Amino acid sequence: MDLVRIRPRWGLFARLLTASMLVAVCAVAATTWLAVTGTSRAIRTQQGQSLRDDTRVYDTLIEYAATHTDWGGVQDLVVDLAERTGRAVTVTTAARTRIAGSEPHVRLPYRPTALLDPLRLDPVLSDAGPIDPRAVGPFLLPARDREKLRVTADRIASCLRGRGVAADVTTLPSGRPAIRPSLADGSVTCAAHLLWKPVPLERLPLAQVNELATDCMKRRGREGVKVNVDFSWSLMGKGPEDSDRAAQECVTEARREQLGSYVSPPVLLFVGDRDGPDTSGFHLSTENVTRIAGAAVLVLAVAAAVTTLVGRRLVRPLRSLIRAAEHPADETVRVPVTTRDEIGRLAAAFNDLTDRRERLEQQRKSLVGDVAHELRTPLTNMRSWLEAGQDGLTPVDGDLLALLLEEAVLLQHIIDDLRDLAAADARTLVLHREPLYVRDLLEQVVSAHRGTADPAGVELRIETAERLEADADRMRLRQMVSNLVCNAIRHTPGGGRVVLRARREGGDLVAEVADSGAGIDPADLGSVFDRFWRADKSRSRQTGGSGLGLAIVRKLAEAHGGSVSVESKPGAGSVFTVRLPQ
Repeated sequence: MDLVRIRPRWGLFARLLTASMLVAVCAVAATTWLAVTGTSRAIRTQQGQSLRDDTRVYDTLIEYAATHTDWGGVQDLVVDLAERTGRAVTVTTAARTRIAGSEPHVRLPYRPTALLDPLRLDPVLSDAGPIDPRAVGPFLLPARDREKLRVTADRIASCLRGRGVAADVTTLPSGRPAIRPSLADGSVTCAAHLLWKPVPLERLPLAQVNELATDCMKRRGREGVKVNVDFSWSLMGKGPEDSDRAAQECVTEARREQLGSYVSPPVLLFVGDRDGPDTSGFHLSTENVTRIAGAAVLVLAVAAAVTTLVGRRLVRPLRSLIRAAEHPADETVRVPVTTRDEIGRLAAAFNDLTDRRERLEQQRKSLVGDVAHELRTPLTNMRSWLEAGQDGLTPVDGDLLALLLEEAVLLQHIIDDLRDLAAADARTLVLHREPLYVRDLLEQVVSAHRGTADPAGVELRIETAERLEADADRMRLRQMVSNLVCNAIRHTPGGGRVVLRARREGGDLVAEVADSGAGIDPADLGSVFDRFWRADKSRSRQTGGSGLGLAIVRKLAEAHGGSVSVESKPGAGSVFTVRLPQ
């Protein structure tokens, strides 16, 4: 019976996701409604702390810190910023000691708006880089140097414009002119590099930056770095992959160390509403709190209802599976397949497993019956002869012993065959592969069966190359061929023949045993390799054998990774083929 395949539709995951999305939509809708109708005033209050005003206050005070060595004269600037922005501005030390403020009495919030440090800019409020460009320190040029560099910059810009390159001269906070945009094309011909040649005043501080940056690099186990007057840099040697990052960090730290005495020390900035100490959060009224609580209860109720509905629909088929699984093992129970999702597929798989277990149980009962029948026959014969001898009905002589030995040998043969099949079923059959000559093995099989074939008038013949080699378990390969030859001799009448052939076909060893016997009915070909199957339906043992030989051949071939097949026509004989990969 084939496994029932159910095409998934609206799987368990999709249903759970849909339910979760429904709950989320309800929650978002409720939150949006509350935000619009219940907290409008609180939102307007918080929006009053605009990022633009905070940025303007921050940038102005950073400029002051970059151009002053202390905060002694910042009070007037703080008051002016407060008037222009309508915000309460307070500057304190790290210990929250007041330095300057626009309001005489204001309670500071827990978290400051920003840290005022021109050497460590806040990336949220400024995009100028790690160090404020207005912190120039010893690189501030006097008027004479500015004028000389300005003349050079104007000449280079005129040259670039004459070559079709847009160029404008701007002045940096240090007083040094620069050309914007900065282009590499035309720089050499217009001698743009002269603009960045250090003037005498810049050489000493530039050398200090180079020394500090190089020391930092060496502490990290890397080569030195050369810093230019525009604070660009280049590595002095080849280093690890992260050398560029290390160089940038060292140059930045060197500049901070050099500029530390030229700028104001770091302080805390607090910007807030002039009407209160802290407007960073909502201050809801009792009415708004009640509305929020009611909406939350509503959302929870909807979520609980949806979850309960979906959960019951999901649990119902699972409970059916549990009840079916709890039935006694000797009862066959199937569950209805009501959905096409993962649970439906599980139910179908459960039913398929039940069908397979039922078939295996039937096979087990049939196998037990066959084994009992096969063992009963020799045991019954032995008991009958022994009782006859005991009662004096049959003389206890050599003939009786010979009969008993024959039945014992048959019984041992059945037991050995069952043991081999059990080992193959349990995958504990151990193979000892070795190189061998196939013809030598076939000759051994023929010699072993001469005693059976010659009295029966059956000719045994070998057709194979002399030096055909194979890699297989010698004993098991001989057992396979021997079982096939024994089967062929039993079913071949006197005057017939059994031919053993072997050859290489692709990468496989192909061994064939062909007979000129009565053949097999086409309806029985599918059962030839089943255990205890015989063409003789009466089980009279007229043809002998335990009914396990061909089943053992199939198991041994599969253990080698190969297969066995049969071709037969009634009255034209049979050909059994073993194919083993090499």
